[in-house]
Amino acid sequence: MNPYVLATLLSSLGLGTTLTFASSHWLLAWMGLEINTLAIVPLMAQHHHPRAVEATTKYFLIQATAAAVILFASTTNAWITGEWNMVNMSDPVATTMILAALSLKVGLAPMHFWMPEVLQGLDLLTGLILSTWQKLAPFALIIQTSQAFDPLLLTALGLTSVLVGGWGGLNQTQLRKILAYSSIAHMGWMIIILQHAPHLTFLALLMYILMTSAAFLTLKLSYATKVGALATTWSKSPLLTATAALVLLSLGGLPPLTGFMPKWFILQELAKQGLPLTATVMALAALVSLYFYLRLCYAMTLTVSPNTATSTTPWRTQTNQVSTPLTLFTVMALGLLPVAPTVMALVI
Repeated sequence: MNPYVLATLLSSLGLGTTLTFASSHWLLAWMGLEINTLAIVPLMAQHHHPRAVEATTKYFLIQATAAAVILFASTTNAWITGEWNMVNMSDPVATTMILAALSLKVGLAPMHFWMPEVLQGLDLLTGLILSTWQKLAPFALIIQTSQAFDPLLLTALGLTSVLVGGWGGLNQTQLRKILAYSSIAHMGWMIIILQHAPHLTFLALLMYILMTSAAFLTLKLSYATKVGALATTWSKSPLLTATAALVLLSLGGLPPLTGFMPKWFILQELAKQGLPLTATVMALAALVSLYFYLRLCYAMTLTVSPNTATSTTPWRTQTNQVSTPLTLFTVMALGLLPVAPTVMALVI
């Protein structure tokens, strides 16, 4: 892609998200979401492949539907209340419609069906943008209007997303689909604590972005898109394989890795709020997700691919890919748990 076109599209992505962050007016927030969608569509379709075009079309239709519902619901709310302010969401029908539309945008279950299929059709860098940056603007709107949402509906969305994200990833062989279901499960953890402690939602989103970025960049560096391809990463780069396995376990939420931090705080807060049953179900659902992370670790570290002694040693070949972002994200995805009190102080 032309560098000037790429710079324009990435700037538009930043502009759309920033506009949504800064707005308290529904029309401006809607404009930011639309700029975001229109900016990422050319990035998704840059590889002129039928699968990429199909994924781009699906994504565009889903995002256009969600944006139309948001515009309709905010217009209805403005008609009833007389103002476009996000804080004043008094109509329950309009509020529920907006929550459904925003859930569709970020891929919360049961509005998640588009996400694994779309992510499977993209290259890993565009998939990284879709899994991280594109969730910021809708989540900012969800957090801003969280007080108007029905607590029971938020809890149901959270539990459903964690269960679907865990069960959906069990029988997958494509790494991008597994990361899509991982994203759905993490979205459930964020949404279920929103009504009780919004700062923990922000913390979980931040940790998810760090860990997912490390996972996507690792797969890009090792050119792996299927579970079977992970068996060859050990001969290419032993150190990368070891850190990648730890990143996957961090996504699963195992201590003493960074991914344990948000789950620990969320379960603690749910128990404080008098919801021990909900916390128990969330913890058990996290075990289901942990299974497919362990399956990936097994494929990477305990499976050795056929390799002849006369073949060129892949780890000696030089790569043109930049590894500095991968190093930074991997370190943060593995080692932030000891500074959890400091992170919490910064977030609160």
